[in-house]
Amino acid sequence: MKEQWVFMEKRILLIGYNYYPEPTGIGKYSGEMIAWLAQHGYECEVVTAYPYYPQWKVDGKYITKKFWYCTEYQRVGGTKVKVNRCPIYVPAVPTGLKRIALDLSFLISAFFKICQLLFNKKFDYVITVVPCFQFGLLGVFYKMCRKAVLLYHIQDMQIEAARDLKMITSQSVLKLLFRLEKYILDKSDAISSISEGMVRNIKMKAKKDIFLCANWTDCRLYFPIKNKSTLKESYGFKPLDKIILYSGAIGEKQGLEAILHAAKSFEKHIELKFIICGSGPYKEKLSLLSAKMALKNVFFFPLQPSESFNLFLNLADVHLIIQKSNAGDLVMPSKLTTVLGVGGLALITAHKGTGLHTSVSQHNIGLLIEPENQQALNSGIWKAISENHDSIRENARAYAEEHLSIDKIMGTYNKQVLKNCTNTKGEQTKRHKPHMATSGG
Repeated sequence: MKEQWVFMEKRILLIGYNYYPEPTGIGKYSGEMIAWLAQHGYECEVVTAYPYYPQWKVDGKYITKKFWYCTEYQRVGGTKVKVNRCPIYVPAVPTGLKRIALDLSFLISAFFKICQLLFNKKFDYVITVVPCFQFGLLGVFYKMCRKAVLLYHIQDMQIEAARDLKMITSQSVLKLLFRLEKYILDKSDAISSISEGMVRNIKMKAKKDIFLCANWTDCRLYFPIKNKSTLKESYGFKPLDKIILYSGAIGEKQGLEAILHAAKSFEKHIELKFIICGSGPYKEKLSLLSAKMALKNVFFFPLQPSESFNLFLNLADVHLIIQKSNAGDLVMPSKLTTVLGVGGLALITAHKGTGLHTSVSQHNIGLLIEPENQQALNSGIWKAISENHDSIRENARAYAEEHLSIDKIMGTYNKQVLKNCTNTKGEQTKRHKPHMATSGG
């Protein structure tokens, strides 16, 4: 008789208020992360809110449920993911104080749901997704109660962004938030983030190794289309029009007023058309400002359906990836990954020395300009449309194929983090049960 070990399916709990079916941003990546894990042998469950982003209102399909908890099962390949949705306060216009109320509402409602889950079968791992950084407390709580491994995944350096964008100005409040974050970082068994610059900054705070888990793109869904003339006509433009596109969240950190001022400076070039696509709390403000400036070359599009998004991205001659100066190494624009997938020409605002600037320049996958510099933006747009940049477009697509595959990124995360991680007490994550069997040896 020889003792053999049969390994049981590992169980993962993800906590975060953005999740599928949100089509963009963190919800998209959290949904795809769990879908990948579910298809690779993990039993997955989610504690999240009702989908509200980027339109900043609860999706119509959930209106009747939004004031209480509900549970749904999402089929992923040959398995299912259990999704626990919690009530949340969603402000129509997310000011600083209202964002705090949003975060606290989910922190409280999710806490009660996690208390209920404590009495169910144990999760081996709990993944908390930032923002909001306080959700790490929920992970710490579950870890302390059930000795799970706590994985802290940072999509946005929220406190620094709030400080640098002047959303929080009180030094005492900032000091308290950083202390709370440090407690969560100390309790986390593994910490990951989405860009080299963010990894570097977080490592300085956490005083421990940080894993790179970049946002990905699906090169099977997003790819270049050659015949753009016909495509432009299908969207109501002329074949020779030059399309400058911004597609993504329309919020404060992007500084999108600069697009309108650029459009104003190019009014005499009637072939230049500017598209702002997406939804968000500042879209109405931008639309009113555009009307006030009497701009005839700016067009506002709603969020595009996922099934036609590849076509829409291929419409553009230039993709604007812009954000305010202080956001340089605090956030990695998720919209950039799909632009690279379609082999698009991206005009990117980033300071020299940031991870974003270094990566783009090193691989020659986009045009770089200084943030919050109107003249640099105007000059960059003109350079993008008046010069040949086919080599950059080819490099962009090749980079996406080589570096941004979900299988490659999540495969590395699975190998380096999930399969090798221990909790702070040194307990291995592997669970097993003995199985006695005869063996000839």
